[in-house]
Amino acid sequence: MGFAGAMVVAMAVDALVGWPAPLFARIGHPVTWLGRLIAAIDAAWNRASDPPALRRAAGVAGALVAIALAVAIGWMLQSVLSSGWIQIALVGVLAWPLVALRSLYDHVAAVATPLQAGDIAGAREAVSRIVGRDPAVLDEAGIARAAIESLAENASDGIVAPVFWGALFGLPGIFGYKAINTLDSMIGHRSERHEAFGWAAARIDDVANFIPARLTGFLFVLLAPQRSEALSCMTRDARRHRSPNAGWPEAAMAGALGVRLSGPRTYHGSVTNEPWLNDGARDPHPADLVEGLTIYRRAMLLLAGLLAILAFA
Repeated sequence: MGFAGAMVVAMAVDALVGWPAPLFARIGHPVTWLGRLIAAIDAAWNRASDPPALRRAAGVAGALVAIALAVAIGWMLQSVLSSGWIQIALVGVLAWPLVALRSLYDHVAAVATPLQAGDIAGAREAVSRIVGRDPAVLDEAGIARAAIESLAENASDGIVAPVFWGALFGLPGIFGYKAINTLDSMIGHRSERHEAFGWAAARIDDVANFIPARLTGFLFVLLAPQRSEALSCMTRDARRHRSPNAGWPEAAMAGALGVRLSGPRTYHGSVTNEPWLNDGARDPHPADLVEGLTIYRRAMLLLAGLLAILAFA
């Protein structure tokens, strides 16, 4: 239960200070360190001349190496820490960089501010920093939709999931999860280069996010203005999403706000036809993005409160 308390510390520190820009400029960030390791593995082991089966095997090995190294570093750090309250505080501080609570809020709020002011160009520029779709083709509703989807999905991937695994296993859990999530974001794509090599990274990420994604969805349901609509939308539409996990928080948020999310989107000039979540509802407005941030903030407070009860009650 001490690990649950450490995650409360991590969330509190991140909410207060985030990851300061001067610190990032000086030493980078643990996720960028992981990124360099994964990029090196990809460059060395993902050879275009190899047959797909060999590239898949190499991807499995590469993913396991990256995850095992992250877990081992977490275990070594945790093993030398004192027990009791000191351990809770130190594990929390060491876990803090891997909880993106404030960063997610700030990035989505940076979209909401110009969007509310009618500054579509500014909102497009801000949303391009958090989504991969073509911002030039997004109108007001498209920008709001993209930002709400990013908020919902990354609440699971960036906060709930690392906190979940950290609460279970401490530093090995949260370090291992961030390695899994970074692997998926870098090589878990169905591109020509990573179709085979990134197969294991994508599958492992699906397993690691199975419970956290559903937990995030239920947190949004509990904080929704209309809980029954949010619950109904989540249980009905979550499985329609292309991802086995992202649909849960996104569908819950769609129902909570009474808007439709997902649907067709454009990447690099090509339209991808995705099914709607909460089909038949209206398109989101700028005010819905602000309301989504409110639900997110309250959901994270609820999560911290539940962890505190689990740890200290």
